[in-house]
Amino acid sequence: MKIRVNQIELNRLTFQYRESGEPSAPPIVALHALGKSAESWDQVAAVLGEEYRFIALDQRGHGGSAATSTYTFELMCEDLLHFADAMDLERFTLIGHSMGGTVAYLFSETYPSRVERLIVEDTPPPFQDKPFEIPSKPSDPLPFDWLVVPSILRQLNEPNPEWWARLTDISTPTLVIGGGSSHIPKNKLQEVSELIPNCELVTIKDAGHFVHDDSLPAFLTAVKRFLHS
Repeated sequence: MKIRVNQIELNRLTFQYRESGEPSAPPIVALHALGKSAESWDQVAAVLGEEYRFIALDQRGHGGSAATSTYTFELMCEDLLHFADAMDLERFTLIGHSMGGTVAYLFSETYPSRVERLIVEDTPPPFQDKPFEIPSKPSDPLPFDWLVVPSILRQLNEPNPEWWARLTDISTPTLVIGGGSSHIPKNKLQEVSELIPNCELVTIKDAGHFVHDDSLPAFLTAVKRFLHS
């Protein structure tokens, strides 16, 4: 499956994305985890691209997309809106992992009419818990903008309670996939699946937080069954 790498200008910023599949096929947009890039979806794209137009976006500060002075989940959500508009995606399936999953919840709450189906990999919206310590910048070069880390951790430490309150506004069919041996609390994923009106929770027992890396066949089986249902 050939993956095409392209760039697009959104709101005066350059974003990079990876695309596979036929342009006329039903679209799927995928959002990666903190510190990763669109490339982290390549193995998923190789399979889903046979049936769908699979588009993975480098979120701001990651991969080939522009570094900016500010990083928030809300800005990443707006980036996705600009991207969907620029790509002429009226309705699409949205997949998000970890940080990308939080962006996906927020987008689906804010723009429910744009999301055909929602798939979230191993993350609930941020919730009040033991605060994350904000680490200092490592001396080695990084494949992403370090500023993302303190910005996102600050939001995780002071989460917007509205993001939980508005889960009930997500009207689209939703699949939450959890890793059985992940650090993400199972009870929180369960809570999400009970708050979203039309939501199914699947736990893949041998997988950690990176479910689609640890158990790709099981991840794809769950996703394809959901997309075909």
